[in-house]
Amino acid sequence: MVTMKMCHFVPLLILSFLVSISSAEFSGKVGVNYGQLGNNLRSPSKSVELIKSLKAKRVKIYDANPDILKSLKNTNLQVSIMLPNELISNISTNQTLSDLWIRSKVLPFYPDTKIRYLLVGNEILSSYSNTQTWYNLVPAMIKIKHSLKALGIHKVKVGTSSAMDVLESSFPPSNGTFRVDISGRVIKPMLQFLNRTKSFFFLDVYPYFPWSTDPVNIKLDYALSESKNFTYTDPGSGLTYTNLFDQMVDAVIFAMKRLGYPDVRIWIAETGWPNDGDFDQIGCNIYNAATYNRNIVKKLTSVPPIGTPARPGRVVPSFIFSLYNENQKPGPGTERHFGLLYPNGSRVYEIDLSGETSVWEYKKRLPKPTNNEPYKGRIWCFVAKGANRSEVGSALSYACSQGNKTCDPIKPGGKCYKPDSVIWHASYAFSSYWAQFKKVGGTCYFNGLATQTIKDPSFGSCKFPSVTL
Repeated sequence: MVTMKMCHFVPLLILSFLVSISSAEFSGKVGVNYGQLGNNLRSPSKSVELIKSLKAKRVKIYDANPDILKSLKNTNLQVSIMLPNELISNISTNQTLSDLWIRSKVLPFYPDTKIRYLLVGNEILSSYSNTQTWYNLVPAMIKIKHSLKALGIHKVKVGTSSAMDVLESSFPPSNGTFRVDISGRVIKPMLQFLNRTKSFFFLDVYPYFPWSTDPVNIKLDYALSESKNFTYTDPGSGLTYTNLFDQMVDAVIFAMKRLGYPDVRIWIAETGWPNDGDFDQIGCNIYNAATYNRNIVKKLTSVPPIGTPARPGRVVPSFIFSLYNENQKPGPGTERHFGLLYPNGSRVYEIDLSGETSVWEYKKRLPKPTNNEPYKGRIWCFVAKGANRSEVGSALSYACSQGNKTCDPIKPGGKCYKPDSVIWHASYAFSSYWAQFKKVGGTCYFNGLATQTIKDPSFGSCKFPSVTL
């Protein structure tokens, strides 16, 4: 009798194993984020070919761009689209508007374009400029889901992307807790919705940022998922961690568990490492970017799946950020250097998003990193090459209107005055502004018109202000 049961049990076990492996192969495929904040990027049709060449199986865009969706038609790439942040509030109270958006943005392309995920907004809960939108987020998600169902679209999961700053506490991971201002009114009803609809908590995870703010206490290899002899054991859970990525993801898992939703699935909506940046930014280089992305792809595509210490053996679907270096992204230099590709389509470094290429199989040697230690010295802020002259003039006026005597030396008769030299005067103004305001959040960016330099532009008695690190 026991033998008979075992005879039935073994084939079932093998079948179950094969099904789970098949599911893991399907679900664990890595995708790529296709951002469009650049004025020199390849066309949508060419970009889709480049995505295929990276062996990505999914692509996420930050809108519902019809040209991109048309180019993705019949490609077999799974697609994630996004409802813009600015439409959330209106759609949250208007089912007709929600229906109209789905009719105009989704129906013309579905199902020939394999739209499978629809994110309502991008990192809404990180913005404090209009907190009312927070409370409109879940109602908008519900409206969109209702529209999809009413229009016969049943294969699209609805969610929203969140950054790690939705957490009030993330260390140790077992102490993961959502922020008090969103926990009860936003996150809990969101988790209820995601759980009911079998969707995902879409999470943006960047080990680069916690490491770069505390490189002394966080080991670089640990942040790069490269650590071979360093582990961290969570005193609360007893779980042992070998990399920062797992720590960050598990902090959110414990936070969800704390609200009564231990089983909502995680989807990595963004992860990556910058391949370049400003002089005052540490560790942003091609070597680290390639190392991190290769390691994380290998981990996320493993069969059987690895999961995280809090959820071992579970598939963690993901999108790598990003397809291109995007030259119009605002903020520090790293923001414009997360791409796997340069704008012309050439690769920043070799990468295979299928995970089938072993690390030692990549042929080109990576350039040795030169900025893994903080830069020490003076930095100036200069007008960027190719900057629009009229826009530079407006930025000059803005910089000179800020602070204390910011532009006195470039006034007629001043030590740095040069007649009819907007670029020169703006460079002085940018440096002077940055020197005064860096400590309170001022940047050397000026809407893309400025860049950092370590070459002193001073001459004679004209001394340019600088930032000293």
